[in-house]
Amino acid sequence: MKFSIRESFGQLSRFEWWLWIVSLVVVVGSFLLTPSPDYLTLTTSVIGVTALIFIAKGMLLGQVLTIIFSCFYGVVSFLYAYYGEVLTYVGMTAPMAVVALVSWARHPYKESAEVEVARITGRQVAWLTVFTVAVTMLFYFILLALGTANLVVSTISVTTSFVAVALTYLRSPWYALGYAANDVVLIVLWIMASIDNPSYVPMIFCFVMFLANDIYGFVNWRRMAHRQRIEN
Repeated sequence: MKFSIRESFGQLSRFEWWLWIVSLVVVVGSFLLTPSPDYLTLTTSVIGVTALIFIAKGMLLGQVLTIIFSCFYGVVSFLYAYYGEVLTYVGMTAPMAVVALVSWARHPYKESAEVEVARITGRQVAWLTVFTVAVTMLFYFILLALGTANLVVSTISVTTSFVAVALTYLRSPWYALGYAANDVVLIVLWIMASIDNPSYVPMIFCFVMFLANDIYGFVNWRRMAHRQRIEN
């Protein structure tokens, strides 16, 4: 599977360029309007919205940036005692992004820079359900023991994140709806955090733009799947 940063940007459509630029403007704008801006939060947000536009394209650059984003986001979350987010992104999303990176690299669509979209099977759905329930229960008690802020919402975030990363590994278009659900949860989490510390306001806008990008990702992956079926 082809991997080139320059070529990846070169394959963005006009709409995708605008979506990325608007995402950056919203994130940077919220940073500039924040009374006590935090550059780590800004950097994390910029990496995140950039990663999503390439995930939506089914390109390896998206997974590489997701790994980097997960590490930065883990630090930001740790500073606010969102330990569930730390465990989820550093302990689960980043490693799963590495696995997904390998999976996508091994399943290119006709030797292009685009991943081959897969159909999820009934057996995979069953196993995903079992593991999701198990992960949710396990993390609830871990987060409880760690004294995680906003425990219930943090646990729901773990659940939606797990579903999303698993579907990303499986190369299913439904990964985007998993992340969209997670975006909604994270918007709530960072609104709560921003009430205490306004420097986290950019994280709210970050995940608002994540939501927009993930909705587009679902639409584009469905389009990719349809096109790939026709061409095959």
